[in-house]
Amino acid sequence: MEKRKVVITGMGCISPVGLSTAECWQAIHDGVCGVAPITQYDTSEMKVKLGAEVKGYDPTLRIEPREGKHMSRFSQFAVSAACEAMEQSGLKIEEENANRCGVIVSSAIGGLSFTSTELARCMKVGYDRCSPFFVPMILCNMAAGLIAIRFGFKGMCTSPVTACAGGTNALGDAFRAIRDGYLDVAIGGGTESVFTPLAIGGFTTMRALYTGSDPERASIPFDQERSGFVMGEGAGILVLEELEHARARGANIIAEVVGYGASCDAYHMTAPDPDGAGGAAAMADAIADAGIRPEDVDYINAHGTSTPLNDKCETLAIKRVFGEHAYRLAVSSTKSNTGHMLGAAGAVEAIFSALALQEGYLPPTLHYSVPDPDCDLDVVPNTGRKADLKYALSNSLGFGGHNASILLKKWEAD
Repeated sequence: MEKRKVVITGMGCISPVGLSTAECWQAIHDGVCGVAPITQYDTSEMKVKLGAEVKGYDPTLRIEPREGKHMSRFSQFAVSAACEAMEQSGLKIEEENANRCGVIVSSAIGGLSFTSTELARCMKVGYDRCSPFFVPMILCNMAAGLIAIRFGFKGMCTSPVTACAGGTNALGDAFRAIRDGYLDVAIGGGTESVFTPLAIGGFTTMRALYTGSDPERASIPFDQERSGFVMGEGAGILVLEELEHARARGANIIAEVVGYGASCDAYHMTAPDPDGAGGAAAMADAIADAGIRPEDVDYINAHGTSTPLNDKCETLAIKRVFGEHAYRLAVSSTKSNTGHMLGAAGAVEAIFSALALQEGYLPPTLHYSVPDPDCDLDVVPNTGRKADLKYALSNSLGFGGHNASILLKKWEAD
């Protein structure tokens, strides 16, 4: 069967640097960093004091208060971002075959924050007085389900749970479902909110998080002084459509999705394969899927977490795939702005990649100061710049060895 073309027609974004796609993208231009002291709980007895929280979010702007009361924060983010994406797309579900419209939205950890607070309450009042909404509020798949309910999408509705690769896996799965004829429209992306002492404590004892006090030296991908990632939260939701379906309704096309690759290191629970083979395989597969050459890629939005191992291994993986072209690529990490949003990261970064293509602008890696010889690519240090871009690759690498890459192409009307 002939493969169909897939395009992006709507995007919604909530992140530590903005409450809409436009706000988030302007923050990238302005060099805004969302890292600040954590406010959602008392950190006085904990090592980690900094996080990249979403600031000023009001769920009632898009969600009825009675409905939002029974949604975890990660689901609220997802539904709010989906509303923005659908509004931008102009899609009217009443004009569609709902069975051809699906939802694929990831979350790595789901409602862990509510688990923590409800557990504490039940230890005092008894477990038989647990909230009747406890189970649906903690399920990772509930964000996808609530989006489907909100918009009446009756096609496949799933939630890949692949840690920090989840948002990219969700978009890649949505891309394939449309390209191969199973769906005409898909809402895809990722969402996360896990600011709770239990989650931060768990990542702290793994030695995965930055434990210092300087927001400007906290999330510093590819810098030799990097020492751990900064927890973030938010959601990125995209509306993907089959090209002719989008054209038939006169939709505004933002970018084209042309390739997807996924792999597993099969190496370690949390550490990446030191030779970068798994990440390289995902990138190579995405490029082959698109039918282009490695040297056609202009920009990579790297996973770039600011951990010593990830950034070194991802750099090595890029060199394995691109050879000498790796030194002509721009490779930046917008986690220097947003922190690491876990299951939402790949989706938000896909949004930034699409906008980079649309505008011809390379997002910078903020607060880059000390070069690392193991990360010697063009990381677009500190200041973004204009560039002629045609293809952009977005990488996501997760615990468990999960790797995913999605390849986008600048939209040029025939």
